[in-house]
Amino acid sequence: MKFATLALWAYTAVAVLLPVAAPAAEARPVVNISAEVIKGRQSIDGVDYYYEIRGKGEPLLLLHGGLGSIEMFAPLMPKLSEHRQVIAVDLHGHGRTPLGQRPFSCQSGGGDMAALVGKLGHPQVDVMGYSLGSCVALRMAIQRPASVRRLVLVSGAYSDDGYYPGIRAQQNGLTAAAAPMMKDTPMYLNYAAVAPNVGEFPRLLDTLGDFMRGHYDWSAEVKQLQMPVMLVYGDGDMYRPEHVIKFYQLLGGGLQDAGWGRETLSRNRLAILPDLTHYDIFASPRLATTALPFLDGTSDVKSWAEQVQAAK
Repeated sequence: MKFATLALWAYTAVAVLLPVAAPAAEARPVVNISAEVIKGRQSIDGVDYYYEIRGKGEPLLLLHGGLGSIEMFAPLMPKLSEHRQVIAVDLHGHGRTPLGQRPFSCQSGGGDMAALVGKLGHPQVDVMGYSLGSCVALRMAIQRPASVRRLVLVSGAYSDDGYYPGIRAQQNGLTAAAAPMMKDTPMYLNYAAVAPNVGEFPRLLDTLGDFMRGHYDWSAEVKQLQMPVMLVYGDGDMYRPEHVIKFYQLLGGGLQDAGWGRETLSRNRLAILPDLTHYDIFASPRLATTALPFLDGTSDVKSWAEQVQAAK
């Protein structure tokens, strides 16, 4: 079995990782030696979440993929933090956030993230989540819609039938038994570098495996979302193209022509980025340049009539 694709949200290059600092210990928040990064912890419903804050501007909650950590977004962080105050969180059981004993789910994670940003003084934030992070971000938007202004879901699904059959079979097979064979993978190396208890890795695999073997379908709730939503995928992603298009249609996009004057263009967006897969899209600079205009509510596109008028 190929463990680069065994986990639902695995990633494949150690080169994308930042040099790792020790996790903040007691104070909340803790200011790092570097003035550019604030490190802290927030205890939410029994989970001791670790977070980092970079940059200034409108707040952007950034959520990494499964078996990863904040460091997954290292290549994007400079660009994002130039424009935003980026609040990056190690999700439940990942990175510097302990697994503990509380059951794992995207639903509980979504509620936790709304509570966390509220404790940081933000009643509403923009949110961008990748893979597992997109699952948590989607549930945050569904369960606590007032806490999300704009939502970017990168390589995510609204139901468990979105995956290619081979990927689904690999997900179903994930258990603690895979731990010894994963010791040289970037997933384990990153975990071992920052986790408060490296010995919990097998239990994390069991936890994620149990989660991935479950079934879900949030299509009815997706239809009810009121905030602007952008979907971003690689053209070599792990999701079937039919699922991607259906997701966009559930959001009201892709149902009609947008019109000569863009008069019926959906406020929601779909981006399929070429030459990218599920295992490298999170590190591509094109992800930042694709998402930021949407998050800022801006567009450099002019209608045909506007172009003609400008040429006069």
